[in-house]
Amino acid sequence: MSLLATLPRRALSRPSALATRGITLDAILHGSPEAKAEGEVAILQHSRLVARGKYVHELLTHRVKPEAVDEYRTHIGKYLTGIASNPEFHVKLSGSWEKIVGEQDTFVHILEYENYAGHDKSTKLIRGSALHKHFKENVLPHVRSRTSQICQEFAFLPTSPPLTKGGIYEMRSYQLRPGTLLEWEHTWRRGLDARKHFVKPVGAWFSQVGRLHQVYHIWQYADLNARKEAREQAWQLEGWSATVNQTAKLATSMDSEILIPLPFSPLK
Repeated sequence: MSLLATLPRRALSRPSALATRGITLDAILHGSPEAKAEGEVAILQHSRLVARGKYVHELLTHRVKPEAVDEYRTHIGKYLTGIASNPEFHVKLSGSWEKIVGEQDTFVHILEYENYAGHDKSTKLIRGSALHKHFKENVLPHVRSRTSQICQEFAFLPTSPPLTKGGIYEMRSYQLRPGTLLEWEHTWRRGLDARKHFVKPVGAWFSQVGRLHQVYHIWQYADLNARKEAREQAWQLEGWSATVNQTAKLATSMDSEILIPLPFSPLK
């Protein structure tokens, strides 16, 4: 007796039943084009709801060879201040830092562009400039690896203008579960109303191009002890503890890294 003869009539009729309803095996395993499109639309809608929308920010991460850190600092400063000071490029340097707790010999730079069209135009001009030649010849040889992300500011928290307070900065990074950005933003924003009595972040962004579903926020403190005291005070407030409890459930991973500003950083 063949294997087909032993199968129940219901099992044999299943594919035709699915076909009658317009459902394919590929759709079951990988999702239908309609469902995928709906998911992409939902992500776009969430971004529009929480984004400030005025600028786009590029977050650059450079992992530098340990023996070349001093040379890198010198040449990346010349490159970044050069493009930020050229009015033709329409680029603003928001901040530049070195990580001292977390991933070592690693530097973070945040550049601001007028919008996506501005980013396209600016990067094209920069690639054709003498500064880009300097970058390739004097910066890249010292870099082990690098990544970039295009991010948006949260609408309720524009990036801080230049300030000089000294001290340290903390960069908090979250990998969110897909589809939770809107809920995360709503919950975190409510919690900030409680925490702002002690300290306020200098900026907060979410990724739109590059590694997706990531959120970043950066805080400034006088030192690690000041950070400890501010966090302990915030934990005494019901609003903040509830925020941490709820936002943690929406993330798959979290990182806290301590940064120090580079001498040319507008935020320092």
